[in-house]
This record gives sequence, C-alpha cells and structure tokens, in this order.
Amino acid sequence: MKKVFVSKKTASKRPKSPSSAKGAARASREPVSASAFLPTTRAEAAARGWDQLDFVYVCGDAYVDHPSFGAAIITRVLESHGYKVGFIAQPDWNDSESIAVFGEPRLGFLVSAGNMDSMVNHYTVNKKRRHDDAYTPGGRGGARPNHAAVVYSNLIRRTFKKTPIILGGIEASLRRLAHYDYWSDSLKRSILMDSGADLISYGMGERSIVEIADGLAAGLSVEDLTFIDGTVFRTRSLEHVVDYEMLPSWEEVSASKRAFATSFATQYRESDPITGSRLVEAYPHGVYVVQNPPAAPLTQNEMDAVYRLPYARTWHPSYDAAGGVPALSEVKFSLTSCRGCFGECAFCALTFHQGRIVTGRSHESLLEEARAMTAEPDFKGYIHDVGGPTANFRGPACAKQRTRGACVDRRCLGTKPCPALKADHRDYTGLLRKLRCLPGVKKVFVRSGIRFDYVMADPDPDRTFLRELTAHHVSGQLRVAPEHVSDAVLSAMGKPPRAVYDAFCEAFDEANRAAGKNQFVVPYLMSSHPGSTLAEAVELAEYVRDVGFNPEQVQDFYPTPSTISTCMYYTGLDPRTMEPIYVPKSAREKAMQRALIQYRNPANYDLVREALVRAGRQDLIGWDEQCLIRPIRPKKRDGEGEAPRRGASGRNGKVSKSGKPSRPEAGRPGAADKGGKPGKGSLPKAGSPRRPGPARPERAGKPPKANGRKGGIRKGR
Repeated sequence: MKKVFVSKKTASKRPKSPSSAKGAARASREPVSASAFLPTTRAEAAARGWDQLDFVYVCGDAYVDHPSFGAAIITRVLESHGYKVGFIAQPDWNDSESIAVFGEPRLGFLVSAGNMDSMVNHYTVNKKRRHDDAYTPGGRGGARPNHAAVVYSNLIRRTFKKTPIILGGIEASLRRLAHYDYWSDSLKRSILMDSGADLISYGMGERSIVEIADGLAAGLSVEDLTFIDGTVFRTRSLEHVVDYEMLPSWEEVSASKRAFATSFATQYRESDPITGSRLVEAYPHGVYVVQNPPAAPLTQNEMDAVYRLPYARTWHPSYDAAGGVPALSEVKFSLTSCRGCFGECAFCALTFHQGRIVTGRSHESLLEEARAMTAEPDFKGYIHDVGGPTANFRGPACAKQRTRGACVDRRCLGTKPCPALKADHRDYTGLLRKLRCLPGVKKVFVRSGIRFDYVMADPDPDRTFLRELTAHHVSGQLRVAPEHVSDAVLSAMGKPPRAVYDAFCEAFDEANRAAGKNQFVVPYLMSSHPGSTLAEAVELAEYVRDVGFNPEQVQDFYPTPSTISTCMYYTGLDPRTMEPIYVPKSAREKAMQRALIQYRNPANYDLVREALVRAGRQDLIGWDEQCLIRPIRPKKRDGEGEAPRRGASGRNGKVSKSGKPSRPEAGRPGAADKGGKPGKGSLPKAGSPRRPGPARPERAGKPPKANGRKGGIRKGR
C-alpha cells in the first residue's frame, strides 16, 4: 500500500501570503489568485493543460482550501500523488449541467456533503429549519439539499451512467450501514443503497482514497475494489468475501429494535483498525453491503506530510464579493494537533469516524504551520486553538494500542480510567510552551475542549499542565463538558462521575489563585439525554442554582447518526448492555428538561412549574432561597408571556454587560413585582409564610447569581 508521503519539493509550493478576512462580514484581504486553488472551471483546468480530469470532487460546502476542511485534505492528497482533480462546490441539484462543469472525469467522481451532516446543518434539534449556513459564502442558507450526498450522487448517476462514484465525508461515513434517521424518525438503509454510488470511503480517508485512485488508474473496475480497508461496497455474491461477520439483515433490524441494537453493538465493537472484522449486511433481492475493516490511522510522519501540503489556506476568491465563508474565521488561525479520541462519549460519533487510537502531529510540523500563520497580513497575534477532537490527547491511551488495537471489552476513560491508561500531559505542555514563545504570537488559546477526567488522572503532583493552562491559555473562561451532574445519566453518556468534575473545578480554582487570576469554568450542559428522567433534570437544575450558573444556551440531546446515544434513543436499549434505558422523547418533556436548566428565565415559568409538579418536587416552588421559582406566576408583558425586566439590559431577561442585573429576575425568589410582593432580592426566612399586603418579608439571603461573564460560574461554591 502506498503511503501518504509528500516530497519536500511539493510541500514548498505553499502560496506566499494568502489570507482571509477575520469574519464573513468583511472581505478585506489581499487578493489570492484562483491559480492557488484546484480548478473550479473548465477554463482553469485548460490553463493547466488538462484536457480531462482524473477526479471531480463534488462538495456541499463552499470551496475552502484549508486543512480544517476534509475536502481540501482529500483533494490535496490526491494532487500530491499526481492526480488531476477539479472541484465543484455546492452545485445546483436541480440542474444536471452543474455537475458536468468538467465533463466526465477519467477515473471517477468523489462526493461529500461537506464538513457537517447536511441534516444537522439544516435543522435544529427541534427540527426547525436553520436560516444560515456557515459553510456557504456570506453565511446564507439553502445552498445544499437535504441528504446532500445522496442527492448529488443520484444527479451524477443520471448524467454519467457508468462513471465510478465514491462517497466520503462525515455524512456518508456515519450512514455507511443501516442507521436511524432522526429527521424522518425511521431507519434508513446504507447510503450506498439510496445514492447509487459504488464505494464509500469512511473515516479519515487519506489512505483509502489513494488506494482507490491507484486501483482505478491501474485499470481495475470499481467493482473489483473490494479489498481496501476503510471502504464499503455493494455486491450480489459473498463468494469472494472472506473472514466476515454477518450482521442482522435489513428485514430483521426493520422489524426489531433489539436486532438493530445488536447490530449497532457489533459495529461499534468492530470499529478498531487492528482487531475489527469485516461486516456484512444483507438486503432484499440478494444484495449485500460489505464494510471492510477500518483503515489504519496515519503515523505521525504521514500526518505531518498531509498538513504540509500546499493549501491556499483561505476561501476561493470567487467568494470575496459575498464576504467569504464564515466557517473559516475561527479555524483559520487554529492548529489541528491530533486525531482520534479515546474519550468515547456515547453521544459523539468521533469514535465511529476517527477511531479510538490517537495520533499527534510532531512539534516541528505544528511550529512550522504556526510560523506561516504569523506571516499572514490579518494575523493579530492570537492562535485560536491547538487541539482536535480532544485538545489534551496527544497519543495512544496506552502502549499496546498501536500493536494490538483498542480494547473491545473496556473503555480507556468512561466512568473510570482504565488502569493501563497513560495520562501524561508533558508533550502537550511542551508544545504549548514552544508555540507561545514564537515571535509574533501574543497568546495561544485552547478552545477545542479538554477532558477534565484525563487531567485529573495525570499523576503529576504539581499539576503542571493545569497550572500552565490556567496561567497562559485561558481567556477568562475555560469551557469543559461535564454535560450533566447525575451519575446515572453520566454513566449512560460514558462520562466520569460528578465528583471528578467537582474535583477538577477545585483544582482549577487553586491554579487560578496561584496565578493571581479570576477565571471561571463554564460547563456545557445537555438536557434530555437517554437515562435522564425529570428527577435527573431537577437535579441538574439544583446544581445550576447552587453554583450560580445562568446558562444562555442549553443543548438538547441531538440524535445524530451512528452514536451509542442515538441507538438508545431509537431502541430504548443501551447497546453496550442490552438493558432498557429511559428515553425522554415527547416534545413537552424535552421542553421541560431544557427549561429546568434555564429556570431563571421568566418565559420558562409554566414549564418549570409543570416539571416540578410532575417530579414531585413542589418543595422547590416557594419563597425559600433554595426554591427555583415562586408560587405566583410572573406578570406577563404585552401578551408575550414574559415579565418585564429592568436594569442595565432591559431586554427579554438578558443580563447587562456586567452580568449582574440591577434587580433579580421575575419568576424566581427575590424577583421584583408590583403590589408589595418580594422585591430587590428580599426573601422570607425558610419555612415562613408569605406575608399578605404591601409588607415585605424578612430577608433570608439571596440565591446564587451568575458571575456576569456571559454565563460563567462564580468562583466560590
């Protein structure tokens, strides 16, 4: 198998000074010639002397030639191996001419929905249509179809009857076998069956795409390419398919949710590139979909070579007039330092897509890329992120993973770290030190998220990484993802117990005191995850109350394809144990669970009250400082169902820039109201009755408030 190496001669062809605007609203940048990109028109291909392309890449995203975009990596890797590649971005799916820009390619079409699943891109968790799209010029919505990979592939097949079509990207990767589709609330077949494509290159596709290209260039038909790891193909005969495990058939998983859970558990178990088996899924009329084992992760040298390719590092100049592509703004000055994740959060598809074996780029490669950033005209001295799926993972979880694969029967972290886990931050700490010392670099941030349980598992008694992270790489807030505080829900999520998060917060506070800083941990919280009843949702609301957290946004669990949590959501079974698990599905209950986390918002009063009554927690409705809401509904304002808010912001219950409203919010203890009701933060003593008339109750202290840093948590607990 050909390795993904690039010569130094090729790597030296990086454009001298491409740059983009910091945001999509402005397009002030030095002009970048279209010749720095792969051809997007027949004229540009002809200018290179190309009469026919080898591959045409069709993508649901705008064309951004930056290594944070999968399309850029795959096309540049193919280019580095001598293939002629053209790029068609966001074609009109109602016009066959839009995918015939280059005519018929010699070897095939490559199709991707883009960096996101097109359905996630289009719809909120409530299935409401989004109005914008960060991967489209100017951020406008509607530039790609639903199920984009299927639609593009069918459009190509109608126009070019015999040309090979290879699907890739996150959408195809996570739909490679039968899967639950949240938006239609039904099972869908393998994307191969609905798209008319010939192959899927799943996971991180550098290895498989080169093998596919080499096989086609050698004269093999696409039907003969059944031997490549990291691919899925369709066949009518299993005569030449060896060493496979038969999954439950399409008819079986369609008829039985238990059969689907069993199938998914097998798929998850066989997702390791070293120990994984070939899987077969049978469909009616004698059709089989065969998934070959995952491709091996790139080595460090191979990853370095991929990121050394001559990317233009900006959007195509044809988008300048529209203001560019918003998705580039955050990642343009970020560094991808690793791939893979052994964290295995149940609601995350990264394990299914990138695998559990982590590979980190070398310090030299990352420093080289950072130096190139500092030379760009719009670089302001700030590296926005140094990370990946999990920022503080830099290598395999233990020594044996590279040779024997990740364990099938145990988790590296999960609810408890594996005894074999090697928790070591020395390499990452050293990398961050080098980056922040580069000339022209003012600050290096870590924003892609750290695993706090991995930090706590590090045996370093001085907590060097945490101290340096706090002192140098946080800007006021450190966002981490405990997701919940109920140990029952955390177990379902594959996350550590609450006690680990609490210990991390204490350690972070201690590091702040040592650094003389006043910074805050800001948690990502998730409502309505499988395993969360109203009782657990109330427990989370009480936590929010106790720490003074006032979250501006709450993420409802989103059942995206091919995650353990999505399997739970559809089947009501935990595929890891095959035991039943509670799933909040009704729109009303999901709204209540979300509202509980934002119980301070007056608009949520009715939902919060209903949730507390249903959960048997009327003790949290009252005047005591531990209560979430008061017994009397806040006064409505102009029929909007929301009480007026006064103070610095004066709008819809939002806090002022200082974060501290001049008066407590209506709908909770201490809220101001007319008619002599409690105001200015006053509360009756615990257990005392509410006094009638204009007299005010005695003060009993104020409930915790947000610290005023855009939803951050106050330091003391």
